[in-house]
Amino acid sequence: MEKTGWTQRTWVRWALLGGLVLTVLTAVSGCVSGPGRTGASDRQSDVVTDSDEPEFRKRARLRLELAVNYFEQGQTNVALDEIKQALVSDPSYVEAFNLRGLVYMRMNDIAQAEDSFRRALALNPRNANVQHNYGWLHCQQGRYPQAEEMFEQALSNPTYGDRAKTLMIQGMCQIRAGNRADAERTLSRALELDAGNPITGFNLANLLYLRGDYKRAQFYIRRINNTEQANAESLWLGVKVERRMNDKVAMSQLADQLKRRFPQSREVLAYDRGNFDE
Repeated sequence: MEKTGWTQRTWVRWALLGGLVLTVLTAVSGCVSGPGRTGASDRQSDVVTDSDEPEFRKRARLRLELAVNYFEQGQTNVALDEIKQALVSDPSYVEAFNLRGLVYMRMNDIAQAEDSFRRALALNPRNANVQHNYGWLHCQQGRYPQAEEMFEQALSNPTYGDRAKTLMIQGMCQIRAGNRADAERTLSRALELDAGNPITGFNLANLLYLRGDYKRAQFYIRRINNTEQANAESLWLGVKVERRMNDKVAMSQLADQLKRRFPQSREVLAYDRGNFDE
């Protein structure tokens, strides 16, 4: 089948960690508050400038900048090597340990990923970016209470600037845990902060659809399908919602778009078979 959803690569741009629920997961904007730049969740001193940045930190920062680029390109081994060099220059570099954890998560080395996040939190127990990523690692391992604790710690930080991202991931983790009511509330909070996020909107619409609130599901899924962010998953959910709302015109239009844009998708196959309740 062709790739028709928000792929893991796309998720990495949405939350920088590791994968889940549309079809997959994560994003780099924020989980590593850019190397060498003090993040909103970790403002402990003035911004470091060229005139006062120690030489050892400058070397580490430059290495980590390279590591982030390699990580985004999927070159995990090269990224890991750059992180090792950054930590040689500065063994107390929290952001390096944070990215190290993300790299090992992608490599499915859970023990090393966990060790990385623990080391980062030992250096800075209030770093919300690390708590966010460590929470997702817990979630992937089915440790839902520990995941919830990490997410709540991140969200409790009054200076944390990526609350919408963490609420999105927390809601998706709650879906995994089977806590649909909690997930609906959490994703609604996330949309209040980031109304244009298609991943949050899709998952909230799907939850509403599953519990029979078709009118609200229609509102959220239409917001996605009326934009260029629509994909096979969102179009298919839109088809099912419009079917429940008895809007045959809207249903037909979405189905035509689905077939035209994603002819080899599993969603088209389900439509042709009439598997609306799959």
